[in-house]
Amino acid sequence: MDKQQQTELEAAAFRRLVTHLRERTDVQNIDLMNLSGFCRNCLSKWYTAAAQERGVDLELEQAREIVYGMPYADWKQQHQTEATQAQKDQYNDKH
Repeated sequence: MDKQQQTELEAAAFRRLVTHLRERTDVQNIDLMNLSGFCRNCLSKWYTAAAQERGVDLELEQAREIVYGMPYADWKQQHQTEATQAQKDQYNDKH
């Protein structure tokens, strides 16, 4: 596999991950953080950082819209639920 093929495969895997996260609105970011140590917001921040490293002007809110498939405020209103105390405790224990 050459470098271009690797980049294309990585991009395809990223797109599939983003599609999966968009479809799984039942999975809250705190669940992702507690289980894997990253969430949709982390992915958005990594996307923004990668853009900045390459001299591409991309704001965090733009990256969030790419990851969430809609403005972040809309996603929160439509899909985000209040974290339970158990979720918050687990998060605080790990982070």
